[in-house]
Amino acid sequence: MAHTEDYMRRQIAAILQLRSLTKCIKEDRVPCQIEEGLFLGSVGAANNKDEVKRLNITHILVVAKSIGPAYPTEFVYKAKSQGGGVLVHCFMGRSRSVSVVVAYLMKKHGMSLSQAMEHVKSKRPQASPNSGFLSQLQEYEKSLGTA
Repeated sequence: MAHTEDYMRRQIAAILQLRSLTKCIKEDRVPCQIEEGLFLGSVGAANNKDEVKRLNITHILVVAKSIGPAYPTEFVYKAKSQGGGVLVHCFMGRSRSVSVVVAYLMKKHGMSLSQAMEHVKSKRPQASPNSGFLSQLQEYEKSLGTA
């Protein structure tokens, strides 16, 4: 009985995730420009080939749960220095990718965490890093000396 219930829970979770993915791809399709050459979005934005091309996005940084980029800020610097645009995205474009973009802004522009978050939210209102990422960003802010 417990095995069947566990199986059903996994199936329901998979269906809900698929529904969420479908909604995201249909409704959240336009990358948000954070600054020149830097965009933030969801999997839907990353799959919108017309917008990616129109915005001159030449590099896409996927911030996935299972594999994170080793040096995300360096990736963004390099792509922008080559004259292209970078789209940083995760599944929903709300937490994981937002955290990477906020860290980039803090390092590149000497922004405080609150300044960087305010800037990102002004461009992408649904931005909302989870508490674990916010704690890491607070530590990062201390290490940069911008706190």
